[in-house]
Amino acid sequence: MRNDREQLALAFRLAERFGFHEGICNHFSLRTADDQQHYLINPYGLHWSQMQPESLLLIDASGAVLEGDGVVEDTARFIHVAGHQANPRHRVVLHTHMPYATTLTMLEGDAARLPMTHQTAIRFHGRVAYETAFGGLALDAQEGDRIARRAAHAPEVDIVFLANHGVVVSGASVAMAFDDLYYLERACRQHVLALQCGQPLKLIPDDVVEHTSQQINRDLAHFAQSHFDALAQVLDQDPLHVFTF
Repeated sequence: MRNDREQLALAFRLAERFGFHEGICNHFSLRTADDQQHYLINPYGLHWSQMQPESLLLIDASGAVLEGDGVVEDTARFIHVAGHQANPRHRVVLHTHMPYATTLTMLEGDAARLPMTHQTAIRFHGRVAYETAFGGLALDAQEGDRIARRAAHAPEVDIVFLANHGVVVSGASVAMAFDDLYYLERACRQHVLALQCGQPLKLIPDDVVEHTSQQINRDLAHFAQSHFDALAQVLDQDPLHVFTF
């Protein structure tokens, strides 16, 4: 069983393989199990493909580095500390500008929402919120708190679309959060492709959505861990494996 550092470092490397990264920007964090406000987070300037367990920084709630070499990007510190504090069940917070999910944040009206038009999208039924205003870079605590407010006021929310920016995906474990990140991008890709057809969307009836959501959530944690473990095994056996998305 991989420890926290190993799991988070692996999530970075996998995210890079799937094209979820943007240069050396964006950030993942994990609250440690010591019952204090301590977090593992990536140092600024290290490419995600090179992330190793020892690369990660340990910081406190003020962003001060307690362990590791490197600095924490200001936007990482403000987005992640606020995100963890807004909803304590979110032990892991992943922030990316991955292409298809970010595309939705650039649209207006219904097109900017993830509709219940496909089985994959139903995974996120009742778990998504939308921050509809862009406030510039998150370079202070106020902007971090503004971004996190959706999760603070709606504990069931795990995914927040940030207008003109990107997404924040949070979860109780690295496997759960990464699995959501992966399938969110797939669901958003399906939505973007459907929009390109220029035809009306075929919505799934509400009662079927509710039923399917219950089916998915019943075993979601188990399947998330199995998926994450399978991806890890691929990289363990073939570090140069090329994933398709």
